Amino acid sequence: MHIKTNGETKLKNPAEIDITEADLLPASDSEKVSPEKLRPATTFFRDSVGRLIRNRTAFVSFIVIVVITLGAIVIPFFWPYSYEDMLGNVPGQPMDMTYNNLAPFEYSRSEQTRIDAGESVFPHVFGTDAAGRDYFIRVVYGTRISLAVGFFASIIVLIIGMLVGSISGYCGGKVDLVIMRLVDVIYSLPDMLMVVLLAAVMKQVLGAAIEGTVLESLGANMISLFIVFALLYWVSMARLIRGQILSLKEQEYVLSARISGARGGWIIRKHLIPNCMSVIFISVALQIPSAIFTESYLSFIGLGVNAPMPSLGSLASDALNGITSYPSRLAIPAIVISLIVLALNLFGDGLRDAFDPKLVQ
Repeated sequence: MHIKTNGETKLKNPAEIDITEADLLPASDSEKVSPEKLRPATTFFRDSVGRLIRNRTAFVSFIVIVVITLGAIVIPFFWPYSYEDMLGNVPGQPMDMTYNNLAPFEYSRSEQTRIDAGESVFPHVFGTDAAGRDYFIRVVYGTRISLAVGFFASIIVLIIGMLVGSISGYCGGKVDLVIMRLVDVIYSLPDMLMVVLLAAVMKQVLGAAIEGTVLESLGANMISLFIVFALLYWVSMARLIRGQILSLKEQEYVLSARISGARGGWIIRKHLIPNCMSVIFISVALQIPSAIFTESYLSFIGLGVNAPMPSLGSLASDALNGITSYPSRLAIPAIVISLIVLALNLFGDGLRDAFDPKLVQ
């Protein structure tokens, strides 16, 4: 053993080292425990969810989306008014015009009479419209329609984009060349002009085609919206997935699957698409607000859902006639649209920050 005395290092005789009997005893269980506490085992998904929860903006946006969605689904079950009932129009009685154009929490003449008599009357939270329909439940139904259109349109875009993008990226060569030229052609088309033209044409064509079928309840306008999304909005998703497939198909596990005789479709389903899921989730989350905005825009110009079924865009369009007298009818659906789109965009940004491996520090 080396010991240092007066700045000089000397070798100490091992026989002079003091060793007691306690030093030769086996280590106890407490002494065997490592002083360093190791981090528990985890996965990429669990880490990403943790980062998403710690992102306050994204988490609050997620809560807002959940609250709005649950409200749009649950509220109509117990709300006493229907979205299509004209409250002043009672069969066999004269039309009560005092139900029309009520301000928020205002009552009609007959309702006020019932209140004075001691009856309980449920208030009109957002008032009524020009036809005497409760405006709150119409906004709730409009929110339900807009969310449903945004969700299902994004699913359609995901299916088509994932199918085309994966085939283009995996096959390459002439197949990739043809598909990408088709994508370039669709990208070159004026977006909103094509949406308006296709929606107008589909409305005329589908009206007679779906008459008497199950799809008649949805209406020609709603079906035309889904067709427009299927024709035009898949190109961004296809490009994104194609780029991911191109970077993944040269990996060792893909080459090993090819050598072992696996078919291209099996490799895409089992290896390539699962490794693109984080990017796909992010893209879908950002696609939903775009679909909602497009539906609201088309409903605003009269190419959206069929009356009397409301949409946030159609409610805003109807409110233009009385904007000076009843500005709240335009402000309420506009605020709801803005809140939904903003929350979805912020949540999509949070998903990108949490699940993109390139952004993880």
